[in-house]
Amino acid sequence: MESTKSEPKKANLPSEAIELYNLFIHGVISRRAFLNGVQKFAIGGLTVAMVIDGLMPKYAEAQQVAKNDDRIKASYETIPSPQGNGKIKGYLVRPMGADTRDAMPAKLPGIIVVHENRGLNPHIEDVARRLALANFMAFAPDGLTSLGGFPGDDYNGGQLFMKVDGKKMFEDFVAAAMWLKSRPDCTGKIGITGFCFGGSVSNNMATRLGADLSAAAPFYGGPPMDADIPKIKAAILVHQGVGHAAGIDVAGVRQGPKRDQRTARRLYLSERCARLQLRCDAGSLQQRGSRPSLGTHDRLVQ
Repeated sequence: MESTKSEPKKANLPSEAIELYNLFIHGVISRRAFLNGVQKFAIGGLTVAMVIDGLMPKYAEAQQVAKNDDRIKASYETIPSPQGNGKIKGYLVRPMGADTRDAMPAKLPGIIVVHENRGLNPHIEDVARRLALANFMAFAPDGLTSLGGFPGDDYNGGQLFMKVDGKKMFEDFVAAAMWLKSRPDCTGKIGITGFCFGGSVSNNMATRLGADLSAAAPFYGGPPMDADIPKIKAAILVHQGVGHAAGIDVAGVRQGPKRDQRTARRLYLSERCARLQLRCDAGSLQQRGSRPSLGTHDRLVQ
């Protein structure tokens, strides 16, 4: 039996609690402010410890494809990034069926999977494996490579993230995308998806790569500059959440009102946007699918 006694309590956490965690993990509020803010949700039989546990990502429980799944072929690859931090390491996954005994493996379209602001955590690796089972070759680069890579937990990953030069990190992602596109086992068509920070990277990669990028599916994240939007050649699938758009006030920090609708409008200005989807989900913690029963994979591969 998969459910536990505490799951109904976790499922009933209000969106304000989820937003509080988002503010904390994105460095907007301190650990102390987070812990103080959590106390008001410890009601109705919930303890502070239970609330915090309910907010933490459950990577093991949310995993959909095991690392040793015999349907995939996965490896860690390090590629040069001369315009960035020198090199970037990432997680490459292909469906096992595409690598036959033939001299040349089957060519597949590629997808770059960009993490949030804490590095290549287990959830992003799982997303890459899911995409491989949808007959893509996925590469999930780690923006923290220059500092040793994802440290094993999101909080410390976020602390390291703030120490990396943002412009150089973006160039690392560009290098990763072009490496994937040029591989002999890739069709030459690539897409990109990312979550929060990774959504911003996806949006800006669409303007940077132009015709070299076939599709982008950002989940949240900031939009590109208005002047750069005409450079987009890729099909765009936008996912946004109603929580940010409503301008929720959490821990004294007012979230940007209607920020997500504005992002969607900006991308929609591009005549090349094949599809735009304004999702009405509550909070990026849920949207990124790092908790059991919550995910975005099906919409992504449609």
